[in-house]
Amino acid sequence: MKSPRIVVLGSINMDLVIRCSALPVPGETVIAHSSAEVCGGKGANQAIAASRLGGHVEMIGSVGDDSFAEQLLCNLREARIDTRAVGRASDCASGVAIVAVDDSGQNSIMVVPGANHRVSQAFVAEQESLIAEADVLLCQLELPIETVVRGVELAGRHGVRVILNPAPMPKSFPAELFQVDLLCPNQHEAESLLQVSIRDVADAKSACRQMVDRGARHAIVTLGSEGAVVCANGKCEWIEPHRVTAVDTTAAGDAFAGAVAVFWLELGDLIQAARLAGAAGALAACRSGAQPSLPTRTELETFIRSSSN
Repeated sequence: MKSPRIVVLGSINMDLVIRCSALPVPGETVIAHSSAEVCGGKGANQAIAASRLGGHVEMIGSVGDDSFAEQLLCNLREARIDTRAVGRASDCASGVAIVAVDDSGQNSIMVVPGANHRVSQAFVAEQESLIAEADVLLCQLELPIETVVRGVELAGRHGVRVILNPAPMPKSFPAELFQVDLLCPNQHEAESLLQVSIRDVADAKSACRQMVDRGARHAIVTLGSEGAVVCANGKCEWIEPHRVTAVDTTAAGDAFAGAVAVFWLELGDLIQAARLAGAAGALAACRSGAQPSLPTRTELETFIRSSSN
């Protein structure tokens, strides 16, 4: 089978990961267990997730001219990701995220965009031929939002499928970004996007229908340990969760998004793709670190077999 060709328009960060017993509240100082530098960024995470699961992945983004830049690029290349459309911003640091993870696996993240905010509409327009040749454009919102809108417009011009993971959720969400093939927020992002409360599966189904009513062709709301809800072709279905002990949920959503991109293209069935993506997210949550937690295809297949026994 030909590998799905996936172009990721997204962020590339260095994650400075701090592990602690409990996340600090405002004004509190805590003594943490450990620290580590881990390559990350939602765009890069989703690109690597898709690559490890069998996608042919090309990245559009930017790094800076600091000490992290070459490390970030080498990391992408080692994951078999084409980086020819990754720019090098001068007089600018690469993106950095401060990730605090507590003993239950919950996290709190602060992001300094750095070179990610140098990815302009004009730069994306220069990559039009790359987008036009893709099977899917996978986007998030750690780049300037007008840049993402431009990427979505270019994909639409060439009939390329668009998946948008609207994270982090901006204060103002452009109407143009509802016009995608799949809108895939998590529970909290969906609440912010629609100004609703999502307390259970029924609420998540309602949220999916609202996203479709606003222009999305399909919608998914991920619910963490409670699975996900998929609205595809007029049908909303709950995807049951895999019950695991979470170690670090930092990249679980990125594992899900990358897996959906690969398996939807391969299978042609979004609901079945979401089931496999749910397994990828659960497996990622069982392991520490963002990119180190992202499963290979073999690991995912083994996990699914063991879960079904």
